[in-house]
Amino acid sequence: MRGPEGRLVLYCKGADTIVFERLHSSCEDLKETTTEHLNEFAGDGLRTLVVAYKDLEAGYFEDWKERHHEASTSLENRDEMLSELYEEIEKNLQLLGATAIEDKLQDGVSHTIEMLTKANIKIWVLTGDKQETAENIGYSCNMLQDEMKDVFIIKGNSPEEVLEELRSARATMNPSSFADDSAINVQIQMPSKKPQFLPEEDVDGDNTYGIIINGHSLAYALEEKMELELLRTACMCQAVICCRVTPLQKAQVVQLVKKYKKAVTLAIGDGANDVSMIKTAHIGVGISGQEGMQAVLSSDFSFAQFRYLQRLLLVHGRWSYIRMCKFLRYFFYKNFAFTLVHFWYGFFCGFSAQTVYDEWYITLYNLVYTSLPVLGMSLFDQDVDDHWSMEYPLLYEPGQMNRYFSKKEFVKCVIHGIYSSLILFFIPYGAMYDTVRSDGKAVSDYQSFALMAQTCLLLVVSVQIGLDTAYWTAVNQFFIWGSLAVYFAITFTMYSDGMYLMFTGAFPFIGTARNSLTQPNVWLTIFLTTILCILPVVGYRFLKTELHPSFTDKVLLKIREAKRKPPPPTRRIRLRRTSSRRSGYAFSHQQGYGDLIMSGRTFRARSPFAATGTFSPNARSKNTK
Repeated sequence: MRGPEGRLVLYCKGADTIVFERLHSSCEDLKETTTEHLNEFAGDGLRTLVVAYKDLEAGYFEDWKERHHEASTSLENRDEMLSELYEEIEKNLQLLGATAIEDKLQDGVSHTIEMLTKANIKIWVLTGDKQETAENIGYSCNMLQDEMKDVFIIKGNSPEEVLEELRSARATMNPSSFADDSAINVQIQMPSKKPQFLPEEDVDGDNTYGIIINGHSLAYALEEKMELELLRTACMCQAVICCRVTPLQKAQVVQLVKKYKKAVTLAIGDGANDVSMIKTAHIGVGISGQEGMQAVLSSDFSFAQFRYLQRLLLVHGRWSYIRMCKFLRYFFYKNFAFTLVHFWYGFFCGFSAQTVYDEWYITLYNLVYTSLPVLGMSLFDQDVDDHWSMEYPLLYEPGQMNRYFSKKEFVKCVIHGIYSSLILFFIPYGAMYDTVRSDGKAVSDYQSFALMAQTCLLLVVSVQIGLDTAYWTAVNQFFIWGSLAVYFAITFTMYSDGMYLMFTGAFPFIGTARNSLTQPNVWLTIFLTTILCILPVVGYRFLKTELHPSFTDKVLLKIREAKRKPPPPTRRIRLRRTSSRRSGYAFSHQQGYGDLIMSGRTFRARSPFAATGTFSPNARSKNTK
């Protein structure tokens, strides 16, 4: 900054740990005083910064400016050259003082962190504040709790000290983790070119721990020889707080978790110093606030309040995972059941490439008949509503464990598809074998069998998606019943005499629909095939819910019981009605008209004042005297 008198001054602000290293030796006394003030401010939960300045000579600044321009336009080693220039000019600074501001937490931050912790989501806080400030924020956010057995402070100034503190903390939480036969230790010692994901390590007993590490110690802990020790120790703790970290260190911590943990990382921030962290994580969330829009522009999702993260994860994130898993499982099932019928038919047609179904049915099966119902389920389905999702955060855990779609679930889809294809082929085949109509005409031809098999298949997959749908809407009803209606409408149209006369070679199944679908035994076969395909699924789900219910099943049972119970009767509050009769008291210094009222003279026909002509309330008192 150039003053009115031509004086050039360089002003610098930043964290105390960074600025204090660049101060002139003459600032020692002021540095000690400022440090005491910073500790007091940080103890009160304030965010602190240190301000310093330096007078620059005009000639030196012009030379430095030219070198800075050359470095900024260099094509090689640009970052290193700029870093050296910044280090050169930011030396021998004069300390001005410190600033402290109150940065209040947004509404609902502590409750949101508490609910996310209950959902088994690991929360790490990466901040540039001082250790005292970060610790106070941790307690105010319910991350650090008084019930924790210990909170480890990592503040070593050398790699050896940091390594010793990390190992000491891990030994306190789980001494058996140092055993040579430990699975993780064996996995680490085995060289492998592929990335190895470390499994979770449990803490001895039911104790909980927290860890706080500062920026200097984190720089050593993020080195290649020590990063695994940092990750193992931090993952055992319930709360992890890294203070006085740089934007680069934030990104390195996120990258470390992505490298060695089979987990999905989410980074949330509101400032420009969080951009690198947001871009490194799998999912980046930016908060639009007072810190600018850099974080929002670099994120995948953005909102104005931190508390909205709870609904984003526990409600919409969970619904999205369930819908996608149901979509994939149903899609694989319906295509396995559709395709494997051709395999069984190959044994009877000599593998001559003859298709079981009509060619038009094969074309429209995934395009028209079964596309909209699965689309409706993947858009609107939800096992519990948003209220219960927020009430029971542990419902989020199956998504973390990938329980709804895994190799095991895929094998179940294959087995289910094989079983359905066997039923869909052999039951209609056995029912059509040597069968005749009531008038004596045979219906055991290829075209009638193909029509029966494809009708059974469509009804089975439609009933199956009805069983998979947990949240029924008008759209789901329209898509499922509409698809069945469209199938029968297209079938009777394509198999009509008119279509055959117009396109003889394209529609050879003339009259098959009206000849087959009017027979009672055909519909009985369709009904039997559908029941045999669906009955094992219903039985398996019933036994699983009764014998080995999951947490989701228990919550659904509570919801059903809550809906069955009649609402509590409303208490009829009896209002107290004040009496219409009023009683009042009047006080007077003189005798009033009570004697006149009680005497009854007002009820006489003649005037009560006929004798005297006047009446005075004091007359009675005078006569008495």
